Amino acid sequence: MEFSQIKELISLVNSTDITDLEIEDGDFRVRIRKAGPEPKSAPREVTDTAAIPQPVSAPPQQAPEARGSLVEVLAPMVGTFYRAPAPDADPFVRAGDKVAPGQTLFIIEAMKMMNEIEAEVSGVIREILVENGEPVEFGQPLMLIDPQA
Repeated sequence: MEFSQIKELISLVNSTDITDLEIEDGDFRVRIRKAGPEPKSAPREVTDTAAIPQPVSAPPQQAPEARGSLVEVLAPMVGTFYRAPAPDADPFVRAGDKVAPGQTLFIIEAMKMMNEIEAEVSGVIREILVENGEPVEFGQPLMLIDPQA
């Protein structure tokens, strides 16, 4: 199967009510899943007993996650993580920066579309967990925000 055929399948899944498509041809297998609303669940277990669930910087389909008192910013989609709007531009945010809801934190490129991801909580960026240009998975922690700072 050619890459262009896979891209066509992804477009087809995105434009229909299909949520899961799997195709096998010999030893080649491709599975395409459409991200949808996830059921609300309790935050995953953390080692710090002072964990307080907080809103997460991600589209509404993701459940809040916490690491101690820090809020994890999760990848809302599969794609490539970019810290700046252009290769020669300054990053949107750096560790130690204060952020407010609605402020752009980073970009995820998916299928040649640049998706600006905004903060949903105010606080201070404590850590950026991925490198610029690195591929990311849906639900992967990308940044930690301290909402109490």
